[in-house]
Amino acid sequence: MTKRKYFGTDGIRGKVGQAPITPDFVLRLAHAVGRVLRQTEAHPLVLIGKDTRISGYMLESALESGFNSAGVGVLLLGPVPTPAVAYLTRAQRASLGVVISASHNPFDDNGIKFFSAMGAKLPDDWEQAVEQALELPPQWVESAQLGRTRRLDDAAGRYIEFCKSSFDARLSLKGLKVVVDAAHGAAYHIAPDVLHELGAEVVSIGCAPDGLNINKGVGATHPEALVAAVLQHGADLGIALDGDADRVQMVDGQGRLYNGDELIYLLALDRVRHGQQVPGVVGTLMTNMAVELSLQAQGMGFIRAKVGDRYVLEALEQQGWTIGGEGSGHILVLDKHSTGDGLVAALQVLQAMVRSGKSLPQLLEGLTLFPQTMVNVRMQPGTDWQNNAALHQGIADAQAQLQGRGRVLIRASGTEPLLRVMVEADNPDLTHQLAHELAALV
Repeated sequence: MTKRKYFGTDGIRGKVGQAPITPDFVLRLAHAVGRVLRQTEAHPLVLIGKDTRISGYMLESALESGFNSAGVGVLLLGPVPTPAVAYLTRAQRASLGVVISASHNPFDDNGIKFFSAMGAKLPDDWEQAVEQALELPPQWVESAQLGRTRRLDDAAGRYIEFCKSSFDARLSLKGLKVVVDAAHGAAYHIAPDVLHELGAEVVSIGCAPDGLNINKGVGATHPEALVAAVLQHGADLGIALDGDADRVQMVDGQGRLYNGDELIYLLALDRVRHGQQVPGVVGTLMTNMAVELSLQAQGMGFIRAKVGDRYVLEALEQQGWTIGGEGSGHILVLDKHSTGDGLVAALQVLQAMVRSGKSLPQLLEGLTLFPQTMVNVRMQPGTDWQNNAALHQGIADAQAQLQGRGRVLIRASGTEPLLRVMVEADNPDLTHQLAHELAALV
């Protein structure tokens, strides 16, 4: 596979005002995408959604101009979750969905990612075609062929109804007090309404975006705010989304945090308990080994994909399975949505609780995660860590010490200049020691 110049594991992302997240590049990007679309469609239509970052206005305008210049129509959605763009792209029979977001990153980062007409992540060869088109000089269409732009005023309302439809219509959230933390991000005006309309008593935090506070001390990457709010309000449950609402973390009434690995296991087991077939689940290289062993003990298969929800999706489609995801909270339930959706995943967990009459800890009784230690080592771009002889020897030594009771995983981040060093074993002291020893070798 040809190495991509701009696209990472989740679209194109970076610091606003620095290449490639500049208005001129984003305009060129949209023009190139438009040219690729017009190879197979005479009059393509593209949807554009965004999160709440202040830079979203600037990048939205650049995308709009780039698409229109290539003869592509644009439908603006305003601030909506990433999975809302995936759903509305499919519902509107559009050619492509575009999201302006850097997900869980700080406000001064931003990014562009794309969904197919079916609301799924696009394959590597499509991204390579776009990068090839970026190298070509622009070809502005004639004035009569320019694209037009309009706004879908009820985008949020349509997505709210879609989320509600994923929850069993025979059930209700009445009697449950739920804290929802939208990370001052794209679901700030959606997640509380969905839960309220399904009957829950809702307490909202992280739902007052100002363009600069997305993910700041709140949301799925800072669940301590949710834990405190659940305990303060005596809630039954807490739900934390990230800035673009495609990942989720949950907290029980005692303030105990549950990550994506545990929630994936819960969803699979709930379906089996209610007579549904779950032949297997897809995790990633980072998925806790305890989840793998517990699923297998329940008669379900388990395979690991590369890190990134797009690779989980590819593996699910190859296997014909429906449930998969990552510990970070990217959870896919493909019979409910075509992509990872933090709010829909949370509703599936709530559905499991309501129809079983059990709490989160009761539903997860018997699953104890192995301790994991993750150390992020910041690298200079271009660092050749894979040929570091000292690191290779350190890995071999660590694996010898683990004696088959754990594993070592070292990988480069797809979105930041970081090397992620992870050690997992049934001995927490050993995992901590080995992870920091390996990180020191980089």
